[in-house]
Amino acid sequence: MEKTIAVLPGDGIGPEVTEAAVKVLQSIAMRYGHTFHLKHALIGGSAVDAHNSPLPEETVAACEASDAILLGAVGGVKWDNHPAHLRPEKGLLNIRKHFDLFANIRPVKAVPALLGSSPLKEEVAKDVDMVIVRELTGGLYFAEPKRRSEKSAVDTLVYTRREIERIVDQAFEIARGRRGKVTSVDKANVLETSKLWREVVEERKAAYPDVEVEHMLVDSAAMKLITDPRRFDVVVTENMFGDILSDEASVITGSLGMLPSASVRTDGFGLYEPVHGSAPDIAGQNKANPSAAILSVAMMLRHSFGMHSEASAIEEAVMGVLEDGYCTGDLTTAGKRTVSTETFVTKVIEEVEREFVSEHIMYSYV
Repeated sequence: MEKTIAVLPGDGIGPEVTEAAVKVLQSIAMRYGHTFHLKHALIGGSAVDAHNSPLPEETVAACEASDAILLGAVGGVKWDNHPAHLRPEKGLLNIRKHFDLFANIRPVKAVPALLGSSPLKEEVAKDVDMVIVRELTGGLYFAEPKRRSEKSAVDTLVYTRREIERIVDQAFEIARGRRGKVTSVDKANVLETSKLWREVVEERKAAYPDVEVEHMLVDSAAMKLITDPRRFDVVVTENMFGDILSDEASVITGSLGMLPSASVRTDGFGLYEPVHGSAPDIAGQNKANPSAAILSVAMMLRHSFGMHSEASAIEEAVMGVLEDGYCTGDLTTAGKRTVSTETFVTKVIEEVEREFVSEHIMYSYV
């Protein structure tokens, strides 16, 4: 198979973890007979420095000519005092809106080898396996009017029925391939948008009789994510609630460096990125955890390209390296050997190649 991928390294540790992910992708291409054409482009602070725009037209054009987007991270203190339209994060918001990437999918799965790194008790974190589905292009972050004066400020929260329907349908479809349970999170006791959200969920569930549905207020959901995270299968919610809850859920794994994400639309086109930020304090030091970026590549192969075996090979390789006792400095589990970014990705590639050889030896005996 032949695919074109726009690679947007971004800022801080973004270039390092993206380079690591690309190396794993190239290993997959070689072993499984694929060709991946890479189009590198700028986004975020690096794009502001070079083009005075967090999302230059050249970057948009590169993405439009690609089958998927792989992104590193954006932002950093260097750009904190820039005006709003020149903030690195604006590039990320704009690319999501431009390509109508309305569904953010964040898997949160406890890693047995890293349970000691979780701030939660092992009996609470063990066996957690959920997906948070966040509406990404509507709500408080995008709706107008936005106003600011010396004495007051206004942000407007707006959702249309269609925006809610499509993200809810996405959650139901994901739940059908998992344990068959959707938790819809809102604030329907206060917000009109949440009342509409709950009405739409009730309407759409009739088309998915095989999926169990529960409604939960966001404050209760925030509490239960920490006290009883195993109760969740698929969580669906609006933009700001999803932003907060998915970051909260990330602590279950012990490190943001373990969590990938996908931002997709209905035709399978998507943007794939680690959940973590740009971590400028460790940029260029060969310390960054590349796991989330590597696992984001696995999500891309599965969701956008339908390469399920290749995606599983990457996921199993990352878990295998962790089980073998290797980790980067953000993970402090006892008994682990701390290695550099470069060493970790080398171990992952070795594991991918070992799995490929073992699989083909097995088939040769069938």
